[in-house]
Amino acid sequence: MVQRLRVRYAKRGRLRFTSHRDISRAVERAVRRAGIPVGFSAGFTPHPKISYAGAAPTGVASEAEYLEIGVVSACAPDRVRAELDSSLPPGLDVLDVVEARAGSLADRLEFSEWEVRLPGASAREAEAAAESFLARDTVEVERLTKKGMRRFDARQAVHTLTAGDGTAVTADGEPGPPCAILRMVVRQVTPAVRPDDVLTGLRLVAGFAPPSPPEVTRLAQGPLDARTGGTADPLDLDRDVRGGEPGPAVRHVDDHL
Repeated sequence: MVQRLRVRYAKRGRLRFTSHRDISRAVERAVRRAGIPVGFSAGFTPHPKISYAGAAPTGVASEAEYLEIGVVSACAPDRVRAELDSSLPPGLDVLDVVEARAGSLADRLEFSEWEVRLPGASAREAEAAAESFLARDTVEVERLTKKGMRRFDARQAVHTLTAGDGTAVTADGEPGPPCAILRMVVRQVTPAVRPDDVLTGLRLVAGFAPPSPPEVTRLAQGPLDARTGGTADPLDLDRDVRGGEPGPAVRHVDDHL
């Protein structure tokens, strides 16, 4: 590998129901169509050097999914972004590509920022439930995992939790009925605390049970921004902070691109 490219992409609309395995297959096909000189692993069954970090669950939309591509010829990140985006199906949209400078991308994804729209729910009741949740030292919930039923504390992972009102969004992206909206910043822990775990906690501590399935979107993930209380861009550490010429590995644009 002569270069690693870090990619931020979105999972929107009906594509939120696509499994991670199907998304990885779509990405591999798109990389081939775009002519990106991806590297392959050794052995009898070589695999493309594409790795994923912090993938959102099936059924959840996201504006902040991340993957990393190892290439055998240096590429211009902007050109890769355009070519890869045009090769992916609508709903999988490439938002940013940078050259990896140092460190592990997964280690930077310390927090996730979520938006949960609750059709038919009262914003006032949601706000009261959120206050009750935050007032607790612990809120233990149960969830069925691959290792069986797990019981864990959902409260300690929640950094912020607020409620307001808004409008639901249909699977096609069209405006829907009025709804309550929860916004939360959650620390990445093991086992992972997901928005549905927080909703379970709201039901346990305040009896808050929305009448319709939630519409969940991950807005961002990365290190905590102490100034805003939200998440910072995890790719900022890879950008050229000098704001001048790109690094040596970026200057050469591969003929495939």
